[in-house]
Amino acid sequence: MSLNDLKHLVRTGEGTFLEFKRTVSSPEKIAREISAFANTKGGTLLVGVDDDKSLYGVESYFEQEFLLEQAAYEYCTPTLQYQLEFVPFRSKEIMLMKIPEAVQKPIFVVNGKKKTVFIRKDDRSIRANRETVEILKRNEKSDGVTFEYGPKEQMLLRYLSEYERITVGEYSRIANISKRNASQTLVDLTSAGILKLFSSERSDYFTLAQPT
Repeated sequence: MSLNDLKHLVRTGEGTFLEFKRTVSSPEKIAREISAFANTKGGTLLVGVDDDKSLYGVESYFEQEFLLEQAAYEYCTPTLQYQLEFVPFRSKEIMLMKIPEAVQKPIFVVNGKKKTVFIRKDDRSIRANRETVEILKRNEKSDGVTFEYGPKEQMLLRYLSEYERITVGEYSRIANISKRNASQTLVDLTSAGILKLFSSERSDYFTLAQPT
């Protein structure tokens, strides 16, 4: 990539597919960003670019490259695949880490015995909830999901036709079932393409995939 192409990319700003870092200080924190890209639709991490779109470059890119490698191979499981490109900037380098969408999902970030899944939402990498993690796992299976429409599923679809969205807790209450069963049903219907999950740090909710 040429410097002009890089500047054009930077001008688009951070978003679902693009993240800026002036430097890499912690492989674990970077693992959250790059795994979120891999768990969503892929993306690019630019190292040597500040949040305000200012270009700085990095002097010791060997150290930065080592930290990126640590993030991808030691803090991500399964290990995360990526491509690294360097764009000369003055006497420094700007690093482009290109992360494709993962073939095997979800990619976990490992910290000791703790394993966490992150996804990309707009210009942020957020922690995935249990339903999102389960849907990522289901989407990797080729056998599909089969289930029967019972009274509680029909109640759910009628509710969504009228109110457009529902959370796990709301479905649990209106159907008088446990949150575990509510979650399972919502995940099944989402995996089958009937519902769609919207994730955020505040509240996750489901809608009909094709509103009526």
